[in-house]
Amino acid sequence: MQIPEFDLDWDRTTNEIVAFIQDKVKSAGARGSVIGLSGGIDSSVVASLLVRALGKDTVTGVLMPTTFTPEEDIEDAQWLAKSLQIRSIVVNIQPMVEAFRNALNASENGETTKIPLANIRSRARMIVLYFFANLDNYLVAGTGDRSEDLIGYFTKYGDGGVDFLPICHLYKTQVRKLGEHLGLPSRIVSKPSSPQLYPGHRATDEIPLDYDRLDRVLSLLFDEKRSPESVADEMKVPIEKIQEVLRRFRASSHKRAYPFMVRQW
Repeated sequence: MQIPEFDLDWDRTTNEIVAFIQDKVKSAGARGSVIGLSGGIDSSVVASLLVRALGKDTVTGVLMPTTFTPEEDIEDAQWLAKSLQIRSIVVNIQPMVEAFRNALNASENGETTKIPLANIRSRARMIVLYFFANLDNYLVAGTGDRSEDLIGYFTKYGDGGVDFLPICHLYKTQVRKLGEHLGLPSRIVSKPSSPQLYPGHRATDEIPLDYDRLDRVLSLLFDEKRSPESVADEMKVPIEKIQEVLRRFRASSHKRAYPFMVRQW
């Protein structure tokens, strides 16, 4: 298949991202960066890059579990913080979410409130990260990648509420390969992706295709500018799946832009 090469020069990629982080932090007059640690591949890669760019003494990792956060995710996040020798803080966001749920009189188990409450959890994490960022004059590092960005698979003003995005130009499969290059353990590199915003939450239950196929579809559509019919034929994927990818891209365009009616500058 004629698609962009996913196996990049990882030393060069690492150096480019490190320089990007350094420039963002310096130009903002900030002292360092704070990141939410989930124990997953994206946050682990970004945290590792932050330490390379800024040093371990100016990076803070925040673990923000709920009652249903898998223990292995907490252990992996704690292991990463210890391995990188960064300051780590644990903030249980369950009481915050409960306060919102009670104030809104929202059912914990209602089907219609499932996603709104999930997004409240994501936005609670954003609030916590900015609290610590404001305390220390740090910037909040985002962990979103290109696969999620293109289909809008993130919460607006939640995990999308950050100061900079070091890996948003890399597809999920590339982030995993970068994680290998950075020396992350296989249990983290190969861990199934999940925002953990409700019990049993798995990314593959919500995205149109698994990441291996989704990434290739996205690269053909957006990097090679191929037609939906051509992509469906080449990937042996139903055209409805390709159309769903495009629908999500269009419907989530507001998430990737400032909410201005006209350009302000």
